[in-house]
Amino acid sequence: MSQPSVAAVPPSMLSARVLVPFMLTGTIWGSTWFVITGQIDGVPAAWGVFYRFLLATPALFLVSVLMKNRLRLTRREHLLALGVGIAQFSGNFLFVYNAERFITSGIVAVMFALLMVPNALFARIFIGEKVQGGFVSGSLVAIAGVSLLLVHEWDVSPLGGNVGLGIALAIGGMLAASLANVVQANPTGRGVPMVSLLAWAMLYGTLFDLGFAWLTAGPPPVPQAWQFWAGTAYLAIIGSVVTFPLHYNLVREIGAGKTAYNGIVTVCVAMLLSTLFEGYQWTALAAVGAVLALAGMWLALRSRQKK
Repeated sequence: MSQPSVAAVPPSMLSARVLVPFMLTGTIWGSTWFVITGQIDGVPAAWGVFYRFLLATPALFLVSVLMKNRLRLTRREHLLALGVGIAQFSGNFLFVYNAERFITSGIVAVMFALLMVPNALFARIFIGEKVQGGFVSGSLVAIAGVSLLLVHEWDVSPLGGNVGLGIALAIGGMLAASLANVVQANPTGRGVPMVSLLAWAMLYGTLFDLGFAWLTAGPPPVPQAWQFWAGTAYLAIIGSVVTFPLHYNLVREIGAGKTAYNGIVTVCVAMLLSTLFEGYQWTALAAVGAVLALAGMWLALRSRQKK
C-alpha cells in the first residue's frame, strides 16, 4: 500500500538556513537606502539605476555559471523573467530612486517595510497563500506607525518639498517589488534555478532601464567622482548580486509575507544611517510612529503563514 504524501514543512525562522540570509539581506538593504542618495546627486535617477544593473548583470550571470546552473530557459520561463525584470529591476528601482529626491532614505525604507501587505495580497491571488488574523492585526498596527512617520515627514519636509509625490513614488516601487516577489514563486519560476532566473530578469530590466533613461534623461552622463562609482559598485555587487538570490530563495522557503519582515532589520539600519548622515529630526510623533511600526511588524511576523 502506498504511503500518503506529506506536505513539506517550512523551515523554522530560527534555523540557520533562514535566519542567516534573513538578517544579512535586511542589514545590507538597510545600508543601500542611504547609498542610493549618493547615486542621485547630480545624476538623473534613471541613469543611476542603469549603471547599477549594468555592473550587476554580468556578475550575476557569472555566479550562475560558477554554480553550474542551467542558463537556457524555455519561452514561458523567459516571459516570466521578462515580467520579473521589468517589475523588480526597472519599475521598483526607478520609483525608489526618484522617491528619495523628495523624502529621506530612512522613511522610504520604513514604507518598504510595509511590503508584507501587498505581498500577502498578491500571494493570496497568485499562489494561494493564506494568512492568519495575527498577520492582519499586526500589519494594521505597522501601517498606523508608518502613517505617523509620514505625517512627521510632511511637517518637516527636509528635501525636495513635495512629500506627497515622494510617498506616491515609494508606493509605486513597493507594489512593483511585491508583484515580482510573488510571481517568481509560481510553478514556472520554481522550475528554474534561482540565480539563472534572476540573471535573465536583471538583463531584461537593465535593457528596459537603458531605453527609459535615454528617452527621459537624454544621453548618458559619465560621473567623474570616485564616490559615485564606489557606491554603484556596492549597490551592484553587495546590494544586488549577493542579496537578491538570498531574498528570493527566502520567498520560496518561508513565503512572501514573512520574507518581507526582514524589513524590521532594514528599517533599524536605514533609520540609524538617516539620523547620522541625513539629519533626520526625531520628534515625539516620529518616535511613537517608529515604535508602532516595529511593534506591528513583530506582531505580524509571529503569525504563521499558511500555504
